[in-house]
Amino acid sequence: MTSPFTRLRGRWHSAESDDSFNRRLIPPMILGSVLNPVNSSMIAVALIPIGIALGAPPSETAWLVSGLYLATAIGQPVVGRLVDVYGPRRLYLMGTALVGLAGILGVVAPNVGVLVAARVLLGFGTCAGYPAAMSLIRSESTRTGRDSPNAILTLLTIAAQTIAVVGPTLGGLLIGLGGWRATFTINIPLAIACLVLGARRLPRAPAAARPETSLTSRIDLAGIVLFAVTLVSLLLFLTTPQLSHAYLLAIAVVAAACLGWWELRAATPFIDLRVLGGNLPLLATFARTLLTAIVSYTYLYGYTQWLEQGRGLSPTAAGLALTPTFIVGILVAAVSGRRTEVRGKLIVGSIAQIVAAAALLLLGSQSPILLLLAVAVVLGIPQGLNNLANQNAMYHQADPTRTGSTAGLSRTFFYLGAITAAAANGAFLAHGADTSGLHHLVWFIGPCAVVFLVLTLADRSLRRIGGSHTP
Repeated sequence: MTSPFTRLRGRWHSAESDDSFNRRLIPPMILGSVLNPVNSSMIAVALIPIGIALGAPPSETAWLVSGLYLATAIGQPVVGRLVDVYGPRRLYLMGTALVGLAGILGVVAPNVGVLVAARVLLGFGTCAGYPAAMSLIRSESTRTGRDSPNAILTLLTIAAQTIAVVGPTLGGLLIGLGGWRATFTINIPLAIACLVLGARRLPRAPAAARPETSLTSRIDLAGIVLFAVTLVSLLLFLTTPQLSHAYLLAIAVVAAACLGWWELRAATPFIDLRVLGGNLPLLATFARTLLTAIVSYTYLYGYTQWLEQGRGLSPTAAGLALTPTFIVGILVAAVSGRRTEVRGKLIVGSIAQIVAAAALLLLGSQSPILLLLAVAVVLGIPQGLNNLANQNAMYHQADPTRTGSTAGLSRTFFYLGAITAAAANGAFLAHGADTSGLHHLVWFIGPCAVVFLVLTLADRSLRRIGGSHTP
């Protein structure tokens, strides 16, 4: 029987034969786009060794995770906008060079503070990969006249999901071979590979397309600063949602209001609110992206903690119990990625989220392993459908001249959802990841899944993606 990967590869080769996509662009695109998820997942197994080696408590090592998320959430739309203005090649090379520097800084870091700085630098460096990939897909679509690059979009999704599987395992192997610093060292050869591939294969921006005006006249620096203040304040509040930190929320609200006022008057706005406000389908996709991350990461971290504390599994056994989620997600993405249509994927994915939430209410400290594996399989369905469908919807709904910044803004919503999920896990599992805590967590993710379904059913524009009206 032919596997989904073989069929996808066959479609890929077929696409290359009729000149639908420059296949030489695929390796640098994939490698650049996975730099962020691989560093997000590897650090999970390195936090305890780092804390022991540097004498740092969990409250300090947690910033190794939050620092990367903050830098990425801010940097993605900023770098995406620069990609729109200056082309993907230049930003791709600059970003991957920062990744290499961050790897070197992590190798020599004497304390947690410098290590957090290395992770922040790593976050900014990895911001270029995904917006550059989406910009390249758009430019190739324009060049070839084929506006349905399903196989390429699916490959990006599968690559990110595969990293979610192998990232912690790779991190464990690296720590076993060279200690926790090896999780930073690995970025040096990865950056070199990206630099070589990017320099050799990514197209230079045509001279006619290069901006003749200065950076300050092309880039809305004031808008970027206000956006950064808004996001940093909001994300810091979400990482520590306490009444004593309400001032952070107030700063975020004021900065957001100033951002809106400024962007409506800026000559070249960082976030074109007039265009964005008139593109309700794209705003709905951003909302679904946020909800996707909230539900996915709440399941991933909350359910995993329950498997160890509430069900009593070892970390190894808990990891094995989650394996079907990632395998099913990859297979579902590979099979469903052959079609451009997104509405059906989102409906099935949202229903699967609701079913999974209901299934978690059936779990207890004595639940059989087969039931745990069945839940993991159901969880894999939205894992494979929702990310892929949201990505495809965003690609078709974005202003072609702002593909990079739109892709970056989409990732900002995703990371905002991830941090919200972390805050929810901390709040609902504050007294331990027991069965009661898991069930309380369900009453948070269940409504999120329902809202996701309502947004999907109400968005009639989704019918045009993959249908006869697709551009």
